[in-house]
Amino acid sequence: MSLKHKHSGKVNRMLIANRGEIAVRVIRACREMGIQTVAVYSTADKDSLHVKMADKAVCIGPAPSSQSYLKMESIIMAATHTHCDAVHPGVGFLSESAAFACLVRDNGLVFIGPDPDVIELLGDKVRARETAKRFGLPVTPGTGAAAADTRTAEEALCLGYPVIIKAAAGGGGKGMRIVRKPEELADNIMLASREAQSNFADGTVFIEKYLENPRHVELQILADGNGNAAILGERDCTVQMNHQKLIEESPSPAVTEKMRETMTAGAAVMFKELKYRGAGTIEFLAEGDSFYFMEVNARVQVEHPVSEFVSGIDIIRQQILACAEGRMEINSDEIILKGWSIECRINACTPGKISRLEIPGGPGVRFDSFLYNGCGVPPYYDSMIAKLIVHDIDRKHALARMDRALRELVIEGINTNIEKQRRVINHPVFIRGDFGTSWLSEIE
Repeated sequence: MSLKHKHSGKVNRMLIANRGEIAVRVIRACREMGIQTVAVYSTADKDSLHVKMADKAVCIGPAPSSQSYLKMESIIMAATHTHCDAVHPGVGFLSESAAFACLVRDNGLVFIGPDPDVIELLGDKVRARETAKRFGLPVTPGTGAAAADTRTAEEALCLGYPVIIKAAAGGGGKGMRIVRKPEELADNIMLASREAQSNFADGTVFIEKYLENPRHVELQILADGNGNAAILGERDCTVQMNHQKLIEESPSPAVTEKMRETMTAGAAVMFKELKYRGAGTIEFLAEGDSFYFMEVNARVQVEHPVSEFVSGIDIIRQQILACAEGRMEINSDEIILKGWSIECRINACTPGKISRLEIPGGPGVRFDSFLYNGCGVPPYYDSMIAKLIVHDIDRKHALARMDRALRELVIEGINTNIEKQRRVINHPVFIRGDFGTSWLSEIE
């Protein structure tokens, strides 16, 4: 893989290699930048909003993502046949695939993301841990690549139980197992490895000391690939169910100013030295005043709108400029973070057709979605159908605004988690801000 980035100057036409709300979000940024867009879609998404909004649309296969949104050759063919200059991978699917980034560039297109070598490095969690340590970021005590053997058993014993097995190339809870007893280790390593191989074509797993109820905190970073990096504050993603985030907020109620300074200093150096390009996120686990590097997401995150609200910066716009032109319109010394932002992920509990949609409004309210009255929600993809985001002067006011917005939001024709989100944000523990990643599982 080449480290040299292919600049094209201004992008005139961009293919969005994704679907749903993130495709709609990228199209909106492109419209403001004067960039034409090409949507790709599966047969299940032929009437989706991103297809209607794009300047051109190309069907790339049947409903299963393995036959459409994960078909690299079909996406490249769509981009070249429609004379695109660049490809934006969105989130999920191929967004962190070094092979896809390489293929995009090999076909003379700009990849809106980091260089393939950087994606490959950071996508391997074992190598990413070593890289973070090199730049002074603390990591959770753990092992290198693990196997069901005596050496690994001894390493796990030294860490102290419970431990967690993780897929080196994984995410989203796949290839992950919590082990509380030494006699359960070998079988769980083999199970996790098989699951990792099935989901990521890489069965490598490693072990970390398991933190029972930590906070999940991440930093939003933008970098231009030329040694300039800007950090747009932290997000708290602690409210999770089955390792899937449900509510995010910025700033974090749990991060002290000292923690914030140490996190951001190490992260900025790391991204500058790697000559990272575009949007990225460093994720940490925090316990008390201590925090530990977990992983890097070498792409824009689903929850980027909360960082946009507190910073006033269009992250997608800056991501495109950084990757296509090697520049950003922001100066890290001039970033001022204001107020408090909260995002609730709205998930479909059933597929179906939207018979009624009423979107909340008012000051400081944003609704990112692919929904419209009469559209279908197919059963083949991620359950998230929308993101409701609010902003206000502080956490108390932001929570009141979110509760009001959730009450205004009406989605009929399918079952959703709107009422569940209302219960969570009105729970005394959530209002107090004193909880860990296992809290939601304990009260549900």
